[in-house]
Amino acid sequence: MTYADIQRRIWSNALSNYLRTFVGIVVGLLTFRLLYQHFSKESFGFWSLLWSVFGYGILLDFGFGFAAQKRVAELSVSKDWSQLSRVLSTILFFYLSVALVLALTVTLGSHHIVRLFDVSPQHHEEFRLVLIVFFAAIGLAFPLGIFPEILRGQQRITLANNITTVAMLLRLGVIVWAVWHGWGFMSIMIAALFFALVPDLLSAFFALRGMPEVRLSPRLFSRGVMRETMAFSIFAYITTATNIILGKTDQLVLGATLSVGAIAIYQAGAKVAEVFAQFTKQLQDTLSPAAAHLHASGDHDSLRDLLHRGTRWSALISTPLYVFCAFEMETMLRLLTGEAQIAHETLLVAQVLLFWFYTSTLTHSVSKRIYMMTGHERRLMWLGVGEAVANLALSIALVLIFRNVVAVAVGSLIPTLYFGWLRLWPWMARDIGRPPLLLLRETVLAPALCCVPAVLIFAAAPHLGVFHGHPWLQTMCAGSFAALATAFTLWIAALGDEERAAIRSRFFKKRAKPVLATA
Repeated sequence: MTYADIQRRIWSNALSNYLRTFVGIVVGLLTFRLLYQHFSKESFGFWSLLWSVFGYGILLDFGFGFAAQKRVAELSVSKDWSQLSRVLSTILFFYLSVALVLALTVTLGSHHIVRLFDVSPQHHEEFRLVLIVFFAAIGLAFPLGIFPEILRGQQRITLANNITTVAMLLRLGVIVWAVWHGWGFMSIMIAALFFALVPDLLSAFFALRGMPEVRLSPRLFSRGVMRETMAFSIFAYITTATNIILGKTDQLVLGATLSVGAIAIYQAGAKVAEVFAQFTKQLQDTLSPAAAHLHASGDHDSLRDLLHRGTRWSALISTPLYVFCAFEMETMLRLLTGEAQIAHETLLVAQVLLFWFYTSTLTHSVSKRIYMMTGHERRLMWLGVGEAVANLALSIALVLIFRNVVAVAVGSLIPTLYFGWLRLWPWMARDIGRPPLLLLRETVLAPALCCVPAVLIFAAAPHLGVFHGHPWLQTMCAGSFAALATAFTLWIAALGDEERAAIRSRFFKKRAKPVLATA
């Protein structure tokens, strides 16, 4: 597979990421509304609790999912199918043992777990059975979850995304049918779990069909391969854990130092930033398997180019969206919260967290994904641990001094600025072969300057009085004009001739060079 082929796949994979993300957001909102109205408050609370646990299941991954993705990309280059069979068999049957222990533990302790959440007596037995079924499904999800990672390692992310997207739409249809016909809690839970597992089963079929030489067998389990795989996966796991700490500790700090009400203020302010992060990381998520493939091929020039182009396109995508969110923050918060007036503290928190995610997109998102796959996992781990510790310590110190929610958000922002711009950015610049300021000019300056017309439009819109009393109409109108102005300036000033030609050809369904391949 050539570098040009890889770049074409990056774009198709990124587009499928965006489609999957959009469908996931819509399906999630509709499912939330349907079940909130259909279930009792206690049933809906238990449903939400269980699915939040499903999200934290990544902590039991131990980094092996990321390792599987990396090893598939690397060993497919050398076509060492016997070694890949041992690696995947070892990971798969290790996951099966973890799943068995988890399912047995929850089943034996189910009475105590349900009592722990103070469930009413009339729901105790029903919730206990739901708990057992749910964790049995999680147990299956662990070993099956390796197969979407294999597809990612094969750079068939589009296929994995399409399977997931279709499954989400089918799940929504079944839940609508179930609510309409008055299904019970257990029946709806089983249906939802079925559509959570089916994508993994289909991924298994397509992943193994793409590697007919690979065999999965418990006889291929190898302690030596386990030790070798853990040499990488432990660093990936710690990096993942520190990312969770960076994203979740603010709420814990607020709850411990201020109050539960302070968490509500923080969460309201964080929603726009979280949506921003979802829409700006989809391209970067496709870079990991590409980097592993190029690293295994010894194509270091293409790796440097991937690092440079990925950073540049991250800035091109995220900067206009950041400008829109920053100027229209209050209107979006009103939609999300349903409140007519947004508290000044909530607005400040939202702006700080939005800038936190934006600067992290520029400095962290591309570099970490590529360096993790190219032999720098140990150094990334220590940088991540340092940032997480600094985040936690500074957040606690600032909130104890200033006694407000904004202080915690600032405590998260400062370490990200330091580790991003003073540690990761110079590292990237050195590997790319550019001085840090020149790299900044080549990647970030152009999209920032191209957003100046949008800034002027957003700043002038409230003073024109065209949609006075209708903030959403004003936002839509200003956003439309700003989007057109930004697209025009990016087209003229930020893109090269070959990039514009490639986009025109892609739009008209003609064969073209990959957009990332040009300067």
